[in-house]
Amino acid sequence: MTTELSKAWELFESGDPQGSMRALLPAAEGLTSAEIAPLVARLAEGAGFTDLAEASAELAARPAEAERLYGFGYACVERGLPDLAVPALRAALGLALEPAPAPAPGRTGLFRRRPKAPAGTGLGPRRVLLELVTALERVERHTDALALLQEHDSLLADWPDRYLAVYNALMAGRTDTAREVFGGLSAPEGVWAGPGRRVGRMLDRAAALPPTGLQDLRGWHYVLTGGLLLTLSPHGFDQGMTGRWAYLQEDFGSCLHGLHRLRTVLEATGRTPASVGLLPDRGSRALGLAAARLLGVPASPYRPGTPDALVVAYDLTTCDPETVAALGERAPGELLFEHATCWTEPPAATADVCTLLVQSVTAPWEPGLRLTEDGRAERGEPDGRSAEELAEAILAADPAPAEGDGRTPDDPDAALAAFAARAAGLWADGPRDAVRSSGPVRSGRFA
Repeated sequence: MTTELSKAWELFESGDPQGSMRALLPAAEGLTSAEIAPLVARLAEGAGFTDLAEASAELAARPAEAERLYGFGYACVERGLPDLAVPALRAALGLALEPAPAPAPGRTGLFRRRPKAPAGTGLGPRRVLLELVTALERVERHTDALALLQEHDSLLADWPDRYLAVYNALMAGRTDTAREVFGGLSAPEGVWAGPGRRVGRMLDRAAALPPTGLQDLRGWHYVLTGGLLLTLSPHGFDQGMTGRWAYLQEDFGSCLHGLHRLRTVLEATGRTPASVGLLPDRGSRALGLAAARLLGVPASPYRPGTPDALVVAYDLTTCDPETVAALGERAPGELLFEHATCWTEPPAATADVCTLLVQSVTAPWEPGLRLTEDGRAERGEPDGRSAEELAEAILAADPAPAEGDGRTPDDPDAALAAFAARAAGLWADGPRDAVRSSGPVRSGRFA
């Protein structure tokens, strides 16, 4: 038993299943799936994941069978554990690709019987391949997924197989490859028509406004989502954050700075909202009221189908899910603005404009952390003021951006306006599809 697996067992037996899983996940690539299956079975039993517990037990009992490896990998993907699924599915694919052995000579005479089919022959390699690609996508290993699809192209159909090659090529920053494969696809039918149009729009945006490299966060955000990113994090750009935030404890000035940058984009693209649509949560309502005042337009509660409205959200992941789902389809001339966009767990609707990309944010009116006189961190008190009062606080704040560490590329208003003007022709067009991957621009994140 390896040191990592021993540590994971120790944590489990000490009553820390979460710690056990955290220790197991990064070690999975260096272990066989059969080695970890007994521990995964115990963890799954404790979590009430009967399917995963059963699949783990079956793998532990018969570790060399493609069906057991596939079943374990499939259950891991279904339960949000793609890191554990990848090694199992890779092993299953290897077995599924092996030629079937020649049958042993049958018996003759009275007791003649048909030989048993060898293990693994009932599982087609294409099925395993596509599940492995799904697992790799979930952990954003798009380059690996693309390489796998290219290696086994002879197994693939156009939909969804080669479509997945297009998608993973885009998410890996390989636009030339994506365009070449997409150009050879047959016309999509049924459920694949929408995804086909989605990658087509991505390719159109990439052709119209090519990103400048794998650190061009604004450029790739536009290509993949169709949205305009207003600001880059001023901290840790060259230390793995590349313009995103991991954690942000925000102030009112940052909210106002975002609204100023929003106004810059609206002017550059020639868009003049007729009104602001207010979402019901307090933070979104406060930001929406401030936006309406700044832009000089009326504000009223958001109603789906209102043309030329600017719908304002602070953080869509905290909004009513049904409302967010409805925002996936746009009314004529409607724009969706989100201030703090979660890039690790994106909302169901992608905003047309967002101020910043963050993994975890504490809004100015939420209780944040502060240091006491003796250096201890403690949680402050929430700001209980009404949305109207919070809007006044936003408008009265200093909108100057934080200086940061000086290593983030300069991003003046003029550069943002120029980008927005170039993007305007293909901007705010089509459904607001959710994009679950952070794409080719990598950033550090909390585990």
